Amino acid sequence: VSLTSKYILSELGSPGKSGSFFYFSQDYRFIIKTIHHAEHKFMRKILKDYFNHVKQNPHTLLCRFFGLHRVKLPHGRKIHFVVMGNVFPPNRDIHETYDMKGSTLGRAISDEELNSNPRATQKDLNWVNRNRKLELGPEKRHLFVEQTKRDVELLARLNIMDYSLLIGIHDIERGNRDNIRDNTLKMFQPDTSKKLAREPSRNNKRESKVNALRAAVKESDPQALTSSTLPSDSFSERLHCIFYADDGGLLSTNELNDRCEDLYYLGIIDILTPWNYVKKVEHYWKSLSQDKHAISAVNPKEYAQRFLSFMIHAIKVNHDVLAVLDKKSHPHSD
Repeated sequence: VSLTSKYILSELGSPGKSGSFFYFSQDYRFIIKTIHHAEHKFMRKILKDYFNHVKQNPHTLLCRFFGLHRVKLPHGRKIHFVVMGNVFPPNRDIHETYDMKGSTLGRAISDEELNSNPRATQKDLNWVNRNRKLELGPEKRHLFVEQTKRDVELLARLNIMDYSLLIGIHDIERGNRDNIRDNTLKMFQPDTSKKLAREPSRNNKRESKVNALRAAVKESDPQALTSSTLPSDSFSERLHCIFYADDGGLLSTNELNDRCEDLYYLGIIDILTPWNYVKKVEHYWKSLSQDKHAISAVNPKEYAQRFLSFMIHAIKVNHDVLAVLDKKSHPHSD
């Protein structure tokens, strides 16, 4: 029902770094993301382990996959895509967004870019330099650290790296008065009477597919979305997860577990990148001129430990508690 409505939400603009495109279902419940053929194959390989982990960890922070699909276009072209649960809510403006890998080299957007686009997704160094912290009281802090630990242990075992913790922050006092969604989301109805142009003969087939898809979307006459179109309630499946239980997110709390003024929307995303030959070459090449432990491309075990340590330090807590948590994240460090 969500994905077969007349319109599909689209965040029109440039694609991600990977060349993938992201589209929202009309009820904002799902994200459709185009993926590479290699990611399609890798997901099928890890699917059983992923499924068992989600089944055994109902509060997992890993992104929820609901479907893996392939569309065969004219002239033999194929586009692969996944359907995922949306980490962000349908009924709340997200005032700050961070994508954090636990890496510090090159993990920042410039002040100029942030000034021109205050809603741009920020990275690890932006978080550190702005002295941002997750305000989680003892109870939520324990749940978050333990679940993150279980999740990254799975990813390391499956030889996965390069994933991120996506953090969306909603300022409760600020509310929805900025109408962020109304200004950024649009609807479109693709014109199915037109055929995509035949794929030109070129080396980068992936780029030509994405360009064809982009052209089709641009020709579809996007319409601005009104806030009344978006659902006002959070999705029922979120309520069964601790980290989605507070109006679809996680309410910030202090050391006494009293509520604070932020709502957090959290999820571990981009979990389909294996530690393969390409990443090993990237690690070798970058380590010639940079700190080999600080670059993004490191082996899965090191990536997992660094990621977990960074997320623990991202929590607001006194130094004694932090030392205990950090030691628990490196059980074999002694």
